[in-house]
Amino acid sequence: MATLDVQPRLLDALSALRDRVDAARFPLPLPGAARARRTRSELLDQLDDYVMPRLRSPQAPLLAVVGGSTGAGKSTLVNSLVGRRVSEAGVLRPTTRTPVLVCHPDDRHWFADRRVLPQFTRVRVPEQDGPDGMDAYDGTGPYDGTGPYDGTGPYDGTGPYDGTRPYDETDPCEGGDHRAGEAAASEDAGGAAVSADTADTAGMAPLRIETDAALPSGLALLDAPDIDSLVARNRELAAELICAADVWVLVTTAARYADAVPWHLLRTAKEYDVTLVTVLDRVPHQIAADISARYAALLTRAGLGDVPRFTIPELPESAGGGSGLLPATAVAPLRRWLERHAQDTAVRNAAAARTTSGVLASLRSRMPALAGASAAQHAAAVRLADQVEQAYEEAAARVRREIEQGEVLSGDARAHWRDHELGGRPDELLDALTHGLTSLLRCAVEQADERAAEAWHRDPASADAPLTEAADAAASAARLGVVVRRWRRCLEELAEEGVREARAARGGRTGRGTVRAGERAKSMADPEEAAALLATTLLGGRRARTAGEALAGLMGAQAAERLRERGGRLLETYLQRALDGERERRLAPLESLGVRPDHQAALIAALSLLQKERVTR
Repeated sequence: MATLDVQPRLLDALSALRDRVDAARFPLPLPGAARARRTRSELLDQLDDYVMPRLRSPQAPLLAVVGGSTGAGKSTLVNSLVGRRVSEAGVLRPTTRTPVLVCHPDDRHWFADRRVLPQFTRVRVPEQDGPDGMDAYDGTGPYDGTGPYDGTGPYDGTGPYDGTRPYDETDPCEGGDHRAGEAAASEDAGGAAVSADTADTAGMAPLRIETDAALPSGLALLDAPDIDSLVARNRELAAELICAADVWVLVTTAARYADAVPWHLLRTAKEYDVTLVTVLDRVPHQIAADISARYAALLTRAGLGDVPRFTIPELPESAGGGSGLLPATAVAPLRRWLERHAQDTAVRNAAAARTTSGVLASLRSRMPALAGASAAQHAAAVRLADQVEQAYEEAAARVRREIEQGEVLSGDARAHWRDHELGGRPDELLDALTHGLTSLLRCAVEQADERAAEAWHRDPASADAPLTEAADAAASAARLGVVVRRWRRCLEELAEEGVREARAARGGRTGRGTVRAGERAKSMADPEEAAALLATTLLGGRRARTAGEALAGLMGAQAAERLRERGGRLLETYLQRALDGERERRLAPLESLGVRPDHQAALIAALSLLQKERVTR
């Protein structure tokens, strides 16, 4: 990409690719899944924070992100390049908690909205120090105009601060530095300034914006948290901010230039072909030549020999945790390099174009890798789901088999059936059969859960994955009981309807003198009896032959046969409903992981469309 003059169709293709990457999920602990998650996160950070904003606004200022290890002197370097303290530096680690972006006042509008770093909330935070080392106003008394207002109390800029009026960031503090007042508050997307504490409490990433006319227009510096911070969130912020950079300024020290973490960043920069600058900080004078030569040799061996290198000697100002400002001469070469890349339009475009092209070129290898990982995730999810499906298919077969064998008509149900034959109540028989069917379903579901759990335990895809919690046997039994009771009500309604139909049919034949109406009407007067006999016939299997005969004697052979057919379909419906409901509950956590069969194809298709647009352009 020679220039940043971008056609709308290319941006549309890039936006579609970004959406496909965002939709991909890699939750199952498969080999390569952790790397795929990191790649996805890095891609989203680069696309959202850098590539798309840069392509949409090629004329925006050059953003140089200063990153490095703990104690490398990043904040001191940024402060020294600006010429005043804009970022906190000190001996306590980690120092940089809230990222600080510094730009020329004329460039502030480029960063005050969500053009870049859209997920970061612009915040108002207290100044670390006032101009020339003066302490910021601390809110404990009237503001006297001798230092910058720090946003801890209301002030409108029209008179001495008295704590009774809201602060308006558009007016400078009377008698103070306008830059400090302007930098003391910045706005979120809704136009309201929020504090850093508020942003942290709300789970938002805060970003503090400072302005200073000492920086040339067209250049912005961003002091990032430590890349090896003990605080995980700081490490994540550092990686995210580096992804938003036109230029990576990697700061290391004479004592730590060979550490693994900065070299990981260097290798990443080489892989993405980004515009990179290295700063070797705190180099003792007596070994400066030797250390610089060794560092240069390591860079050359890594294929980074052409990367600009700047060396800053160990100075008294950098001692004590880096709380001082370095002399202007110590950072002058780096400042000149940054100013040239910011102020020369051709050089600035070339730096931004190189970084953008490097990220886009890296998609050729990163997207197929994501697609492959997505395919592996889907295959594992299907395998895990099949194990549950198979367990519940076996459960359904067991239920049908045991019903055919008459297992429901055993125990209490068998005793109630014998009592019924001797004149027992039909509702008691129905209660016993309902309980027996519920118990059969509960045992089948528990066995299916055990088989599925064993299969998942043997499958590495489910190890440590939030797939499903242990089944709650009591809750499952309660749900199955509800389904069986609904089946019973429907069966009773079905039996009542069958009795009415049989009575109507027999009543017609009685009028023709074929039967004695009074005796038939008396024998068919109890639909509950028909329901009990029907349930016994359906659930008793071979043991319920006499129940079928009694039902036929009660209703007539043809009516009884029709009722058995309809009752059989009703039973099958509710058995399937009960087992399907439990199976779907077991599969719900797996389904919620968001692994979809179309992710692989969508990623490859989005990459193909983007490559086509780039070639066409």
